[in-house]
Amino acid sequence: MKYKDYHGTIENLINVKLDEIEEQENVKILHAVESGSRAWGFASPDSDYDVRFIYIRPMEYYLGLQKKKDFIDWELNEILDINGWDVSKALQHFHKSNATLFEWSNSPIVYRTTDEWEREKIAQIGSTEKVATASITTGFVATF
Repeated sequence: MKYKDYHGTIENLINVKLDEIEEQENVKILHAVESGSRAWGFASPDSDYDVRFIYIRPMEYYLGLQKKKDFIDWELNEILDINGWDVSKALQHFHKSNATLFEWSNSPIVYRTTDEWEREKIAQIGSTEKVATASITTGFVATF
C-alpha cells in the first residue's frame, strides 16, 4: 500500500500494517504500542511512529531444536518504524527486568492488546518470584 493512496487515520494505517504482519508472518500479535517520543508527549512535527509489538507463533515453531529468529523488523521509513519481539524473547527480557519491555507494557498509546498479554504482564510485573519462560511460553502457544 502506498501512503499517498491511504486516506484513513494513522491509527487505522498502523492497524492495517499489524494485520499484514499477522497474515504474512503467521503470528498473533499479543500487544502493540507506540514507543518513543510520541508515546511520552515530546514528538516533533516530523517524528515517525515507533510501533512495537509482542507476537506469538503456532506451537510447532517452538518445538524445533534449532535457534530461530525472535524478532520481526517490518517497516522503517519516514512515517513508520514497526518491529516486534517473539513472546519468548519478551518474557526473557521481563525476567531480566529489561526497561524496554516495561516501557512497552506501560505505553499510554496501545494499538491493540489481548487478555492473554494483560494477564501475563500483571504476572511478570507484579510477581516477586521469577517465572520459567518455557512454561509461560507453552501456555501462550496452547491458546494460539
